[in-house]
Amino acid sequence: MKKSSISNTSLMTPLAVLLCAPLASQAQPTPAVAVNSGPGFAALADMAVRAPVIAGVEIRRAVRLKPAEAPGVAPGASRFFVEADLVTLLRGKGGLPARVTYLVDLPSDARGRPPKPKGQRVLLLASPVAGRPAELQLVGQDAQLDWTPATEQRLRTLATALVAPDAPPSITGISSAFHVPGSLPGESETQIFLTTASAKPVSLSVLRRPGEQPRWAVSLSDIVDETAAAPARDTLLWYRLACGLPAALPDAATAALSPEDNAAARADYAVVRAGLGPCR
Repeated sequence: MKKSSISNTSLMTPLAVLLCAPLASQAQPTPAVAVNSGPGFAALADMAVRAPVIAGVEIRRAVRLKPAEAPGVAPGASRFFVEADLVTLLRGKGGLPARVTYLVDLPSDARGRPPKPKGQRVLLLASPVAGRPAELQLVGQDAQLDWTPATEQRLRTLATALVAPDAPPSITGISSAFHVPGSLPGESETQIFLTTASAKPVSLSVLRRPGEQPRWAVSLSDIVDETAAAPARDTLLWYRLACGLPAALPDAATAALSPEDNAAARADYAVVRAGLGPCR
């Protein structure tokens, strides 16, 4: 292996700050393990909602740390101190410097050799380190992603949706559910009202008509929108519902219903859960 020409002295200041500062100050970045393929949408959204900074960078320099400087590295991985040039900023209030630094744990190849990340273009989901605008702390174990046009576009779409005025809020629970039988056999409507972190209204409706499949929709206002529809998959609204809703209606939400209406409301909620699919 070619010996790095970077002197120990040139690394002491940033490494001392990154490796020795107290966690409470957020100056100790959480290393992340890079992956070769992009994560699923739910995993990507999990990181995006926690990341004040989403950026594309090109790695200018990557220094492999000695084991003594890299506690807690998983077997088969190496920790790197990375300097990278900013290529594109997808999210980041106040912007970023042209060059940033961070720590990342990278897996060895099939032969057990450490990677050579210099020159690679990657995507970062990170938080800025307080008081050090050029230093970033990755938000998760997969928060450095291989750059692809598709992954960048997915992150760009998420970043835009998260700051939109009508962005769907985080779901925290279900407050109540109501079921109303229709005038015809097999006709009914169920309304389910959700609780959110921002107190913004979100409700679900399930409509049944004789001879038709149940149709469900989501509304983001105080008034149930008759033109509302189910959310498209792999959107922020889909993620909020698929990953925020409980598996079944809580007992408290249906306590005021008759046994028949309770059972019908639960069956309709199951229609919603099936329509959303799992949060992977």
